[in-house]
Amino acid sequence: MTEDGRPGVEHQIDQWRAWVLRREAITTGDAAELEDNLRGRIADLRAAGLDDDEAFLVAVRRMGNLDDVSREFARAHSERLWKQLVLPPSRPSRADGHWRDLGVLIALAVGAGIAVRWLLVLEDEGRFALNVAFAVLPFLAAYFAWSRRLPARAAGALAVMAAALAVVVNLFPFFADEPGVGLSTTAVLAATHLPVLLWLLLGVAYTGGAWREHARRMDFVRFTGELVVYFTLLALGGGLLTGLLLATFDVVGIDAEPFVQSWLLPFAVPGAFLVAAWLVEAKQSVVENMAPVLTRVFTPLTLGLLVAALVALLAGGPLTAVDRSLLVLMDGILLLVVALLLYAISARDPITAGGPFDWLQLGLVVTALAVDVVALTAMASRIADAGWTANKAAALGLNVVLLVHLVGTGWLLWRFLRAHGTFDAVERWQTRYLVVYAVWAAIVVLVFPPAFSYA
Repeated sequence: MTEDGRPGVEHQIDQWRAWVLRREAITTGDAAELEDNLRGRIADLRAAGLDDDEAFLVAVRRMGNLDDVSREFARAHSERLWKQLVLPPSRPSRADGHWRDLGVLIALAVGAGIAVRWLLVLEDEGRFALNVAFAVLPFLAAYFAWSRRLPARAAGALAVMAAALAVVVNLFPFFADEPGVGLSTTAVLAATHLPVLLWLLLGVAYTGGAWREHARRMDFVRFTGELVVYFTLLALGGGLLTGLLLATFDVVGIDAEPFVQSWLLPFAVPGAFLVAAWLVEAKQSVVENMAPVLTRVFTPLTLGLLVAALVALLAGGPLTAVDRSLLVLMDGILLLVVALLLYAISARDPITAGGPFDWLQLGLVVTALAVDVVALTAMASRIADAGWTANKAAALGLNVVLLVHLVGTGWLLWRFLRAHGTFDAVERWQTRYLVVYAVWAAIVVLVFPPAFSYA
C-alpha cells in the first residue's frame, strides 16, 4: 500500500495478472511474458516522470484490450484452446477435481429428476407449476454449497428460507375450490415469480456466502448469462435427439411418447440444466470470449425490436384501448433488454474507454425507457378505467421496478460516456439492483395471494 492508503503497483500488477489468467487461451508462461512487457513499460513511464498509479494505468492501456490479447494467443495456440473446450485440464489434480465435480453434479441431477418425476405422479398441473422450481434449484444450490464450501450457517439459512417458501406457497388455498383443475391468477403470479426469488437465493450459494461483494455478484450475473447459452445449446441438441427417437420408434410401430413424457423429459431437462451449470464452471473463461460477440450481435437486433414495439404501442389507438396481450409482450421485451444489458455489462472490460457500442447500449436503454413509460401510462389508464386486479398490480409494479433500473443505468452510462463517471459505477448499479428484483418477487409470491383473496 502507498502512504495515502492506495494499493501499490505490485498489488495492481497482481490483480492484472489474475485478470489475464482468466483467459483460457493464456497459460501461466504466457502471462509471465506479458507481465515482463508490462513491467518494462511501467519502468519506462516512471523514468519519464509519471508516478506509480499513472505509469500502471498508461502501461495497461498501451498493452491493449485483454480480449484482443487473448484472441491473439488463441490464434497462435489454437490447438490448446480447442482442447480446453472439450477436455479436462491436463494437470492430474485439476482433472481429478473436474471429474469429481461432474460426478457430484450428476448425482444431484438424478435427484432433481426424481423430484420432478414425483411431482408428475401427483397428476396435478397446478401443483407441478407451483413446485417445479423447488424440485430443481435446491439441487443446483447444493452443488454450489459443496463446491464453494459454503459456511454451515449460510447453508442452513438458505435451506430454511427455501423450505419456508415451499411450505407457505403450498399452504395458500389456491386449490380450495377446484383442486387439481389449475392455478388461480395469484397462483400463476406466484409460480412465475418464485423462480426469480429462488434464483437470487441461489446466488448466495454461488458466491460462497459473499453476496455483499460486488465482484462476486457480477460473477453470478455472468454465470447466469453463460448458463442460458449452454442450456439453450443442450436443449436444441436434446430436442433433436428426442425427435429422432420418437420418429425411429414410430416407424417400427412403437409409441414412445408416453416414455418420453413420463420418464425421459423429467430426468433429461433438469439434468441438462445442471450439466450446463457445470460446463459454465469448467469452461467459463472460454465462454467469456463468446460473450462480447453475442452481445454485439443481439444488441442492435433488440434495439430494432424495441423500436417496432414502441411503434406498435403508439399506433394502437388510445392507450386505454391497448390490448392486454400487447402489454404483456412489452414486459417480456423489457425483461429481455435488461437481461441483455446485464450480460453485456458483465462481459465488458471495465478499464476500456467508452466507444460506439456503449453509445448503442445507451440508445437501447433510452428506447426501452420510452417503451416502459408508454406501457406504464397504458396500464395506469386501464386501472383507472376498470379497477385493480392482481395481474394489473403485478404488471404495474414490475414496470416501475424496470423503470428505475433503466433510469439509473441510462444516467450512469451517460456520465461514463461523457467522462464524468466510471464504468465501475454502471456495474455496481446492476448488481446492487438485483436485491430490488428479489424484494419485488417476494412481495408478489407472499403478499399478493392473501391481498387479492387468492383469486
